[in-house]
Amino acid sequence: MKKSIVTIMTIFIVSCQTNEIKFDANSSFSWLEKQCEFGPRNPGSQGYFDCKEFFINNLTEYSDTVFTQNFNYTELYDNNTFDLTNIISEFSADSDKHILLGAHWDTRPWADRDLDVTNHSTPIIGANDGASGVAVLMELAKMFNINPPPINITIVLFDGEDMGVEGINNSWAKGSQYFAENLPIKKPDFGIIVDMVGDSNLEIPIERNSYRVAPELIDELWDLAEKLKLPAFKNRLGYDMYDDHIPLWEVAEIPAIDLIDFNYPNKRINYWHTLNDIPQNCSSESLGQVGSLLSNYIYSLTP
Repeated sequence: MKKSIVTIMTIFIVSCQTNEIKFDANSSFSWLEKQCEFGPRNPGSQGYFDCKEFFINNLTEYSDTVFTQNFNYTELYDNNTFDLTNIISEFSADSDKHILLGAHWDTRPWADRDLDVTNHSTPIIGANDGASGVAVLMELAKMFNINPPPINITIVLFDGEDMGVEGINNSWAKGSQYFAENLPIKKPDFGIIVDMVGDSNLEIPIERNSYRVAPELIDELWDLAEKLKLPAFKNRLGYDMYDDHIPLWEVAEIPAIDLIDFNYPNKRINYWHTLNDIPQNCSSESLGQVGSLLSNYIYSLTP
């Protein structure tokens, strides 16, 4: 009798330990589609203002606290100055352990990588480069509202990431630069940036700067991806990227990593900064892999 009880308890414990958190990939993709329905979200556009209100309203419903961080930037293409906004939401703020999750919500004002040069002054829809990372974070926010995370999570939707000029690093990631220079929250233990994670042919290698500043976090996440059988996560070094994670580390000394697939959709063809960056070239399955990794990781942590 005692042996049977022990066996049953063991099975129950193992079952609980291996129970995967269910991230809703289809719902996440709906967040991506909704953003794109606003049109391009480049600063100053109507889509930008409508989408900002949409984010603030939804995060106000889901979060413990929501606030904005306003700044301005004069871009280097046309020397136009824009008022920009980081959108910040907090969950389980009483916990001592603290993680930042970030993605940029703005889209590029110019399709300057499009094969058709007549499109180079046209704003992009940014389904992958803009909407995909935010789509994962918005679905996580909805999850956190239903099941509060065990530690303090700050979600930051960074503005002004995609107004840069190639070759001038600090012309990119203006929202995270301002955030890091004027830290409006208690300093997180580390940060995770998600960018360009909607590619229907998703492959996320280890971004080189991420491994340099936070190798233990990289190892934890890629080991978990293997356990969860998430094939998009490739255990090899990829590009080194200047993205929102760089100012977090260089300015505020927050160890931060970047989950990104820059080969969109592959090494031969790239829809990055073109008019082909549309929902039809993205997939819910890809968002689901990234969301599953992050949600399982976060809910495995202890306060």
